Amino acid sequence: MRSILLVAATALVLGACAGRPGAGPGTLVDTTRGTVGPVDPQGTLVPHDQIMPRGPYLLDTGDRLRVVVFGQEGLTNSYAVDATGSIAMPLIGLVPAAGRSTEVLARDIAARLRGGFIREPSVSVEVETYRPFFIMGEVTAGGQFPFVTGMTAQNAIAIAGGFTPRANRWNIEVTRKLNGQLYRADVPLTHPLAPGDTVVVRERWF
Repeated sequence: MRSILLVAATALVLGACAGRPGAGPGTLVDTTRGTVGPVDPQGTLVPHDQIMPRGPYLLDTGDRLRVVVFGQEGLTNSYAVDATGSIAMPLIGLVPAAGRSTEVLARDIAARLRGGFIREPSVSVEVETYRPFFIMGEVTAGGQFPFVTGMTAQNAIAIAGGFTPRANRWNIEVTRKLNGQLYRADVPLTHPLAPGDTVVVRERWF
């Protein structure tokens, strides 16, 4: 009798896991490290600590920058990183920005201006407005929202009006682009977000 009960309990647990959103054939779920498993169309599944922000902020499409060329009012302006990942400036045209830090971009702009336009250009670049983040799933009002420095997954959910009654409140899915590749992980509410992140609050399965 005990053997029959054990088999039945095991079947119930396996059935529940199979029904969990985000868990499918070949996917492993580790509650201490996040979801790990194979590559899928939504991004490589990784432990959540592998998509923590590291190093300087890297620019991408949707960021708006404030470029200051000291002593040159015609060049000092706000510039949006366009769909090609570049900013368009007078004199020097398109300058690649995506995947670069503000410091690297400032040096590149100065080098281009030095090449026949300004003798000793002094350039600074700062992010004026970060690209937005996206949130969907079991929240009151999903959509696209402005990113604020220091945001966590919990802040993002609050901005979206909070959880619905059916929400899974413990594991939040975040998709992030790093070095041109998408990564996806289950993260705790305290996990820091980055501009451009997509946050998904799944439905709880019990």
